[in-house]
Amino acid sequence: MISARLRKTFPARPDSASFSLELEFQAAAGVTVLFGPSGSGKTLTLDLIAGFVRPDDGRILLDDDILFDGAAGVNVAPQARNCGYVFQNYALFPHMTLRQNLEFAAERRPRLERHRRVNEMLERFRLGDAAGRRPHEVSGGQRQRCSIARALIGAPKLLLFDEPAKGLDAPLRAEFYEVLRQVRADFKTPMLLVTHDLDECFELGEEMLVLREGRLVQSGAPPTILDQPANVDVARLLGVFNLIPAEIRALDPGRNTSKVQMGEYELDGPYFPGHLKGDRVTVCVRPERLAALARNGRPGANQIPAQLQRTVEKPQWMRLEFAGGIAVDLARHDYERVRDTKDWVIEFPRDSLRVL
Repeated sequence: MISARLRKTFPARPDSASFSLELEFQAAAGVTVLFGPSGSGKTLTLDLIAGFVRPDDGRILLDDDILFDGAAGVNVAPQARNCGYVFQNYALFPHMTLRQNLEFAAERRPRLERHRRVNEMLERFRLGDAAGRRPHEVSGGQRQRCSIARALIGAPKLLLFDEPAKGLDAPLRAEFYEVLRQVRADFKTPMLLVTHDLDECFELGEEMLVLREGRLVQSGAPPTILDQPANVDVARLLGVFNLIPAEIRALDPGRNTSKVQMGEYELDGPYFPGHLKGDRVTVCVRPERLAALARNGRPGANQIPAQLQRTVEKPQWMRLEFAGGIAVDLARHDYERVRDTKDWVIEFPRDSLRVL
C-alpha cells in the first residue's frame, strides 16, 4: 500500500509560468493509473515518490516505511526506497548486455542468489536468447521487457511506470499489456502507471486518478469515471463526450423524468438529482449513444435537425461530425444504410442524457 500527500511548487521564471502540485491519494495492489493531459503533474508525482524530486511538504508512506515526512525532516534516498521505476525510454545502460543490466540491478544480492534471480527474470520475460546483446541490438519489445525485469529484480514494494507504451506500435503495445497483466497477477505489487491514453486506463487500470493542473479532480474505477464524470472539466479531459449547453425546463422525481431545452428543441431526459428547474447545465452524452437518421418530415421525439459537416473513418466505426460540435459514432453497417442521406436528424435516447 502506498499512501501519499504531496505538495510541490515551482515559482514562475522569465520563460515559464509557476506550477503547483497538491495531491493526496492511496493505492493498493494492482494498477492505479494517473491520467491527465501533459503538464498536469503525472510524472512529477512519480518522481516525488521515487525520491528524484523532494516535495516541499507532505508525507509518503510505503507499507510501514516512511519515505518522506516534511514535518519530521525524513527524506529517504531514492536507492533506499525500494521502488522500481520503468522510464519512457527504458533507461537501460547502452554499453551493457541485457544480462549485465539485470546483474547490475541485483548487485546487492549474494552472488549465487543474484545469478539465480537474473536467470529467472530472463526466462520469465522471454529474454534468454537475447541476454548477450546490448539494448540497441534488440527489439523495442525486448528492451521494454528488460526494463520491467530490471525494475522487478530487486523485489520492490512499488512499481512506477512513466508512459511505458508511448511510441509503441500496436503489436508491441499489445505485448506490453500482456506482460503487465502477468506482472500484476504474479507479483501482487502496487503499480502506479502514468498515461494520457483513455484506452490504456481501461486495458490496465483497476483504479484511476484524474489530474488537472496539479490537482486530483476525480478518482475511481475507469468505467465509473467514464459513466459519471465529476464535472465538465473531467468530461473534457476524457475527450469522449459531446458537451452541449442546455437549460432544465422541467423535473419530476416521481416519474423520473425531465425536460431539457437545447437551442430550439426540447428533449425528454431522466430526473437529475441535485438540479433545479431553470438551471443552466451542460448535456454530456457519448457519441456512440446517439443515433443519426434520415429526416422524414418533422423531427420526432428527442430528435433535432442537424447539418452534416464531415465523416471520419475509424477502424471499427464511422464518426459523423455535425454543425454545433456534435459527433455521432455509427457501426459501419448502420452507416452504409444512411450514407446517402441529405437531411439529418440526431436522436438523443432519453436514458443517454447526463447533465453537468
